[in-house]
Amino acid sequence: MPARVGVFVGGLVIAAVIAWFSEPGRRTLSFASESYNEVKRVSWPTRKETTQMTGIVFAFVAIMGIFMWVLDKGIEWILYGLLLGWK
Repeated sequence: MPARVGVFVGGLVIAAVIAWFSEPGRRTLSFASESYNEVKRVSWPTRKETTQMTGIVFAFVAIMGIFMWVLDKGIEWILYGLLLGWK
């Protein structure tokens, strides 16, 4: 078990050194740093706004689900009940 941990930590150290000294690694670290700074500047919604929008989304999904069910049953009734006479 300690050998596995040592190999894992050693792999992380080697990966960090490669990332620090290679051009793609430096670009990746720079991108991560810029992304972190951008996230700090974002205007995040309040808890109330988040709750309201979640409720609106749930209501819309429920209404669309009911609409699709009614539409499906209507098409089923027209196709099988009236045209084919199966039910």
